[in-house]
Amino acid sequence: MGTIRSPVSACCTGQMRSIRLDTVIAAPIGECFRLSLSVDAHAASMHASGEQAIGGVTSGVMKLGDSVTWRARHFGIVFQMTSAITDCQPPSRFVDEQQQGPFRRWWHEHTFTTLANGQTQMTDVVEFQSPLGPLGYIADRLVLGHYMPHLLRQRNTWLKTTLEEPS
Repeated sequence: MGTIRSPVSACCTGQMRSIRLDTVIAAPIGECFRLSLSVDAHAASMHASGEQAIGGVTSGVMKLGDSVTWRARHFGIVFQMTSAITDCQPPSRFVDEQQQGPFRRWWHEHTFTTLANGQTQMTDVVEFQSPLGPLGYIADRLVLGHYMPHLLRQRNTWLKTTLEEPS
């Protein structure tokens, strides 16, 4: 059974926040890649925040150029965010980027590598920045810098558990 191999790291370069999370999954790279692009899997993994796809691709597996609009409740506030798959190199990498929503910038790179033991290392790198200048910087540093890694771990734990379940 795979494990989450390294802790989430978060840093700030200028006013941009960066998060990296490595997760090892005992499943083939193609399955990990495909489930990570699934709108339905994302919604299931974010059930706690009531995340729902309300526009664009609302079910199934996304591909290059596809977009989805999400509605979710975080901190008691309802947010909407539209993101698009802006780069896709199956089965090793894809990028989703916010097109419209609460962030000044949201860029999320997903990479997948087959390990020597046949497991897959999934690496998430997220760069984000809130709007509102100094106020956004404070929110990123004091709140979102801790909350966003928590959401990534929650999603990755769901993916890992689902992919490692016996058939």
